[in-house]
Amino acid sequence: MLPKELIRFKELGKQITILTAWDSLSSAIVEAAGVDVVLVGDSLAMFVHGHSTTLPVTIEQMLHHTQAVERGFQSKKSHHPLVICDLPFLSYQCGEDKAVEAAGTLLKNSCAAAVKIEGAEPEVIAVIQRLIRMGIPVMGHLGLTPQSVHNIGYRRQAESKLEQEKLIQHAIELENIGCFSLVLEHVPGIFSSKLRNMLKIPVIGIGAGEDCDGQVRVTADLLGLTEKQPPFAKPLINTRKLSIEALKAWIQDKNNHLQNPTKATSQQESDY
Repeated sequence: MLPKELIRFKELGKQITILTAWDSLSSAIVEAAGVDVVLVGDSLAMFVHGHSTTLPVTIEQMLHHTQAVERGFQSKKSHHPLVICDLPFLSYQCGEDKAVEAAGTLLKNSCAAAVKIEGAEPEVIAVIQRLIRMGIPVMGHLGLTPQSVHNIGYRRQAESKLEQEKLIQHAIELENIGCFSLVLEHVPGIFSSKLRNMLKIPVIGIGAGEDCDGQVRVTADLLGLTEKQPPFAKPLINTRKLSIEALKAWIQDKNNHLQNPTKATSQQESDY
């Protein structure tokens, strides 16, 4: 699927579903679930590599994980979900040439068909324009932008009229320069609904209410693999707790067998 087909989804009124994946196991699961788009998000810096923010992850690591995601798909290549990869911190903030090299490396060496970039400052706009001219599709990202954590924190964005007007201007500019879609994170639902009706490109919400053209979530949060989840990503199942309990039971069982070797030997013989 080409990135621009998401615009057609919006025109048809089809909700767009996006889930993150970070390796072959997670990509196989989200593909089997029937997701439209797989995002290899820089959030993997936190739930895979154990960092407290998304900032430390590198372009080399993003490529490594995107290649692993590709190996996890089970269907024919023509039936794969669309794969979008985040451009990590400092892969595009340092200028257009570096951004083209980073994005080109991802698209050339993996299954990624597009990149996602946070913000709409003049320097970022220039980068996005250059990427699109070079044939690299770009998904925008406004609202809460995690790569700006040291500036804005993780608080909800666009709560004042002034902030909303600025965000609308940025969104329109991203659409005008050719972004094929826009992620809107942690903003009031009433505002995202308004913005959705203003734009022709799809607005993909995360903590932005349900009245969006689609939703994106971190798969680890929805599956309850992380210890804490944001308020807009309540787990569908507490996989972490269930896994710990199951593994504890297995460990206890092995310890019991060690304390009763005769019973353990008998059990092993019955297993074969």
